[in-house]
Amino acid sequence: MSSKRYAEEFKIEAVKQITERRYPVAGVSARLGVSQHSLYKWVKEYSQAEPVRCETQSQQAELRELKAELKRVTEERDILKKAAVSSTGRCNTFGKFSAWRHKSKNFSWPCIEL
Repeated sequence: MSSKRYAEEFKIEAVKQITERRYPVAGVSARLGVSQHSLYKWVKEYSQAEPVRCETQSQQAELRELKAELKRVTEERDILKKAAVSSTGRCNTFGKFSAWRHKSKNFSWPCIEL
């Protein structure tokens, strides 16, 4: 089953028949050859005022961009974490270093005199 693509003007005119002229969705659906589900979706999308619809679309675009950036930054962080662990041979935590220090009785921190 292939999905048809309709022009935005077509969708807006179909919504106007439902919202402004008060034609039933079933009647408009039968006349235009469009499913009722599509009409209800178009009514929800196009029945908002123009500035609100544009604002909503711009917010959705910004949200998509932010999610993509978050995904990229998260992947970079994970790569850097793996690189840090593999370069030292162990995790960079105080707990593991403390355990190693207790095993080595002759260990002392180097002192630097200024």
